Amino acid sequence: MKIGILGGGQLARMIALAGYPLGLKFIILDPSESAGATCLGEHLRGQYDDPELLAELAEKADIVTYEFENVPASAADFLSSHTTIYPAANALAIAQDRLTEKNFFHQQNIPTAHFARIDSLEDLKKAMPEIGYPAILKSRRMGYDGKGQFRIKSPEDLSRAWVSMQNTPAIVESFVAFKREVSIIAVRRVNGDIAFYPLSENYHSGGILRVAQCCVNDVLQKTAEQYVTSLLESLDYIGIIALELFDIEGKLLANEFAPRVHNSGHWTIEGAETSQFENHLRAILDLPLGSTKARGHTGMVNFIGNVAPADQILSIPNCHLHLYEKSPRKGRKVAHATIRTDDEKLYSRSLEKLSALAETFDDS
Repeated sequence: MKIGILGGGQLARMIALAGYPLGLKFIILDPSESAGATCLGEHLRGQYDDPELLAELAEKADIVTYEFENVPASAADFLSSHTTIYPAANALAIAQDRLTEKNFFHQQNIPTAHFARIDSLEDLKKAMPEIGYPAILKSRRMGYDGKGQFRIKSPEDLSRAWVSMQNTPAIVESFVAFKREVSIIAVRRVNGDIAFYPLSENYHSGGILRVAQCCVNDVLQKTAEQYVTSLLESLDYIGIIALELFDIEGKLLANEFAPRVHNSGHWTIEGAETSQFENHLRAILDLPLGSTKARGHTGMVNFIGNVAPADQILSIPNCHLHLYEKSPRKGRKVAHATIRTDDEKLYSRSLEKLSALAETFDDS
């Protein structure tokens, strides 16, 4: 069985690593010669909307999936008509546009921050009395890791905020004074079976995820499961999905969803009975889903821009290192490491050491 993956970065790399024990082979479409996953399968080098490469991918792959959601809609539509592709193109289309995504949440009775469509500076000025200050102006498309965003603190910021969008469609959202950021990762198999991982509590800085910790028996787990189940069933979704949420004194507001494996679930590689990457493959192949139960105390730390020497990382008790074979670059995720142990106190000490080490080498 050969799996096609659109995108050849670290997420595709971890999907392929999870697939090899299952006897799977991979073919990866990515424009970069040095994409980190391409050493793990056949590499089709070129643009995601190249019709000849898409045709070759459809011919060679039994099933196609994504490692990121900003694949051109035309590519997803082409593949949908020539082979099996999961998740389906409708989920991709919704996740690519923040306005469409927010409206979709409301259709599913999932609460969000107040928002408004913005197509001009005049739109922004008209929206602010209802949205209020502070607020965040976000590009509707192609935003990730804090990119395409401008925080508005007062009316004096409006012109600069709109200029930062470079006349592209946007939305403005009221600022959410959240207690914490969490995400739930769920998986749905072709036959309709659904499984949920424990909530992850996430810490971001500069719009980039720094730390994610598994929260077993979280009081908001059931609410998050209800929300993500609504997404899965309404989209007839197949594979792993991640729903990012704000916890506001025990009430959850949806931020966005990712139709793919997700950074906040990297702890599942060592910290769950079955990783999100293996369960994604099981789901799209209609194989029985693996247990999503957490194994003790576990969390993940990202290395941004640069990574500490391996001996320093691995000297931390119960630490596991994952290098992405990426060259150092400001703001770039180049590696992550996880902590997993049955000892809660040891977990806390090790995670603290790992976080401090990552911060020392941070170049964001």
